[in-house]
Amino acid sequence: MKNMTLETITKVCGGVYVGDPTFKTREIGGAVIDSRLVEKDDLFIPIRGARVDGHTFIPAVFEKGALATLCESRPECFCTPYILVDSCEAAMKKLAEYYRASLGIKVVGITGSVGKTSTKEMIAAVLSQKYKVLKTEGNRNNELGLPLTVFKIRQEHEVAVLEMGISEFGEMDRLAQMARPDICVITNIGLCHLENLQDRDGVLRAKTESFAHLSEDGIAVLNGDDDKLCHYTQVNGRPAVFYGIERVSKEGAKREVYATDIEPLGILGVRANIHIGEENFFVDIPIAGEHNVYNALAAVCVGRQLGLSTEEMKRGIASVQTIGGRSNLMQSGGLTVIDDCYNANPVSMKAAIDVLSQASGRKIAVLGDMGELGKEERTLHAVVGEHFAGKEIDALFCTGSLARELAVTAERHSPKTKVSWFATREELLRALCDFVKTGDTVLVKASHFMGFSEIVKSLCKDRRDA
Repeated sequence: MKNMTLETITKVCGGVYVGDPTFKTREIGGAVIDSRLVEKDDLFIPIRGARVDGHTFIPAVFEKGALATLCESRPECFCTPYILVDSCEAAMKKLAEYYRASLGIKVVGITGSVGKTSTKEMIAAVLSQKYKVLKTEGNRNNELGLPLTVFKIRQEHEVAVLEMGISEFGEMDRLAQMARPDICVITNIGLCHLENLQDRDGVLRAKTESFAHLSEDGIAVLNGDDDKLCHYTQVNGRPAVFYGIERVSKEGAKREVYATDIEPLGILGVRANIHIGEENFFVDIPIAGEHNVYNALAAVCVGRQLGLSTEEMKRGIASVQTIGGRSNLMQSGGLTVIDDCYNANPVSMKAAIDVLSQASGRKIAVLGDMGELGKEERTLHAVVGEHFAGKEIDALFCTGSLARELAVTAERHSPKTKVSWFATREELLRALCDFVKTGDTVLVKASHFMGFSEIVKSLCKDRRDA
């Protein structure tokens, strides 16, 4: 990592260097918090967690070739060099901020209540048509994950696409301080993390903390169809770039990038005509759901800011792929599984139901609890249940104390849907495996803590073994 010598790291962290003085001028190869991922000349950053203290792995990382380690207390073993700091986590954030500031690279920061990861994938796919891009891996978007992504930036990278996820006030401020985005994308303001953020106005306030850390000539790219974001016409004295469906919003605001002629292609994707000023192009987005048109529009906004041609943008959108747990389409033994079980909130849950409704054959929804919705959590689950009305979903399987409200409401609003609620995930899975048959499409979605990835694994395994 360029400019990241042990001497510099010690100064940035405000730490104390212990070890051979001749090592102080050596640059680290990378920085990791997982001892299993240590490579030659890496800096190991031991984090004290609820169950594991990274300090216990210090001897092992030196055996694997680590150049040095941070630590909050002197190691029991005679392992040097090390840098003594008050807090390894705080030191890691300082290092990420310093390293980011030392790089001549464009950074795209992405946040929002729904669609961050999908939008990140779309933007990275588009920008990769012209630039060498580093993107956030998986969902490493928090105060531990983001600095680790920053540390992966190397000299060959020209753009970094960084996802930033939060659950409380002040968190976005800390993330954006490390990322220092040149372009800040906000996908929407929805009903997420209400236990801490209280309501959508609180979510808006938390998400827009990122604006304080935009670069001097930074641009905000915002969903112009979002009733909270559409009022941010100026960000830090510069016009915001809006995207949306149709050229003019209901309020009369014009979008620089917009879509028309949207045509669902079933669960295989959606076609849209994307307009950029006076130019336009038709593109098949290979992920189902109109909400993915918004993701493509955000990517076009960013691509336009960074000088991509319409052909490059079209090629990038058409090449995008989903990742596990995020509307990931899986085929197994004649069964189609929509794996969307990484996370859930009312907006994304309703969008997933809409996608399922476009499938052929029998349509089966497997839904669980949505977390962190605050005092209105039961009402918000009922709202999702109401969304089944007119969708022609054949069966709904639910588990979770909150999802029971969803099931009861769905049964009332969609009497043709076979609705079943189960006390445990295991009971649900047994009944589901007996019910599904070749040609069915099954949507699996809940918040991550429900462990619905096990349902996806079992469904696919059972069909392969059949």
